[in-house]
Amino acid sequence: MAIPVLLAPLFAYRHFTRFWKIATVSWGTIALVFILFMELSSPQFIMQYDVRPNRLFVEYLAYPQEVFSTLWNGFRTALIAGVSLTIGLGLAIFYLLKHASDGAQMWPAKKLLLVWPILCVVVFMQIRSTTGHRPANPALFALTGDSMVNSLIINSGWSVLEAVYSMRREAVSSEIYGAFPAAQVFPEVKAANWLRDYSFTDPKLPTLHFQQAAVKRDRPLNLVIVLEESLGATFVESLGGVPVTPELEKLKNEGWWFEQLYATGTRSIRGIEAVVAGFPPTPARSVVKLSLAQKNFYTLAEGLGQQGYHTEFVYGGEAHFDNMRSFFTGNGFKRVVDIREMRPAFIGSWGASDEDLFDKSLERLADLHAQGKPFFSLIFTTSNHEPFEFPDGKIALHDPAKQTVNNAVKYADYALGRFIAEAKKQAYWKDTVFLIVADHDNRVYGNSLVPIKKFHIPGLILGADIKPKRVSTIASQIDLGPTLLSLMGVSSTHPMTGRDFARDSTTPGRALIQFNNYFAWLEGPSTTILRPGQLPLSGRYDALTGELNIDTKTAEKAQVDKAMAHVIMPSLLYREQKYKLPKLRHE
Repeated sequence: MAIPVLLAPLFAYRHFTRFWKIATVSWGTIALVFILFMELSSPQFIMQYDVRPNRLFVEYLAYPQEVFSTLWNGFRTALIAGVSLTIGLGLAIFYLLKHASDGAQMWPAKKLLLVWPILCVVVFMQIRSTTGHRPANPALFALTGDSMVNSLIINSGWSVLEAVYSMRREAVSSEIYGAFPAAQVFPEVKAANWLRDYSFTDPKLPTLHFQQAAVKRDRPLNLVIVLEESLGATFVESLGGVPVTPELEKLKNEGWWFEQLYATGTRSIRGIEAVVAGFPPTPARSVVKLSLAQKNFYTLAEGLGQQGYHTEFVYGGEAHFDNMRSFFTGNGFKRVVDIREMRPAFIGSWGASDEDLFDKSLERLADLHAQGKPFFSLIFTTSNHEPFEFPDGKIALHDPAKQTVNNAVKYADYALGRFIAEAKKQAYWKDTVFLIVADHDNRVYGNSLVPIKKFHIPGLILGADIKPKRVSTIASQIDLGPTLLSLMGVSSTHPMTGRDFARDSTTPGRALIQFNNYFAWLEGPSTTILRPGQLPLSGRYDALTGELNIDTKTAEKAQVDKAMAHVIMPSLLYREQKYKLPKLRHE
């Protein structure tokens, strides 16, 4: 209402009657249809993400082909019903507004100008939504311990527009948790047991240090990372999930099995930045999408490339999705292979099936091995993604209906087992370290402010001479990079602040978790949660039951300081472009 009210003194006169009525009816219809559409879209979005439409709703609009294909194949009934209702109710709204406009009489100028200031005050008070010191913001409605319930208080149109506005300030987004001395950030981070003995000698690159590999090798090993789409602990029986990963259950006894590994976020690109770049999460979008990280930003590919490795990314869909192609090619990946270079036997909404992806990956690995150079290959799967499409006749279905998440996971597991079995037959197996890890869980939801249980993911390192081992301490996705380098026998200089489990896998660990605008620091059962515009909370997390109990007392300062330092650090590193390797001398 604000725009028509502000323009009223200029156009709400008899000379502009026709124009004014057309403009106000059109604007009123557009505004109300937008509100209506957002509310009609909300139930399905909430079922998927356990929160009202937010920034994810906007981010996915950049990929209309993938989004529409997913909606049509997985949510066709909801899509048709929602669009039909929006069109029908939109026409009804237009008719009612037009009918009211046709019978309306224009006010005399004097009356309009006298009442106009009062209307402006009333409208803008409604926009402000509170008589408090600050205008309405998401923190104002964080009234319960359930983030989904908190989001219900806010209408979806406002939630999306607020997200669009906040995305403009995302480079400094970690500051939403309050003030914290910049001088304290890096000393706090470097005080961790696994970092305190390293030398940080470059003040311009505050986290850069030299990591000596714990495993000495005459020739460093190759690296293959299989990033499994949405394969959370929810689907791994030995981690308390549904028994739909029999192949992974067999493989876990052949290498390093992480029993308490946690994802940093709920999006694939969040998992990519953590696993491939060792970069901690922030409330902002992943650096995979941010402008200042499109080149000269550290990744394992960048570091290994400087040591003579051939590096490439293999994906069953279109690599431009989520800006992956741009981020990877600008930061060390020498080649990107996607569906355009494949001849898949099965194509779903998100691209080639996992079997087709792995067949192409096996072909690429054989070619790389034949070149005689060390290599790093990142393989990213897609089959376990709604609408859960996969080839017929490959698995015994877990659920009666085919296109369910359990069946999709079981197929993804089948394809993974087939891939590893074939890789074991190849000459490069004895010279290659394989990491199998999820990017995040399928759906992250729960009654807790931060559903930590849904961030629990499987992780397995195997291949070469890796001996079976259970890593029982808490680990984060950002720990995988330093650990892999050490196992490969690669000593290198890098800015990663994660933990090298090859050097120490027994002392207590920690996990960093970003859930919407909440940041959780998990250290043993102790949990500290940072909230925008509110005081931090403390709680205790029971890994066996998956329950997080929030304490009524104020969080301990030492834990809050750790959490604040670790959530502000990545924002500083990104904004000041300090998460990179020093330039080579010949440059």
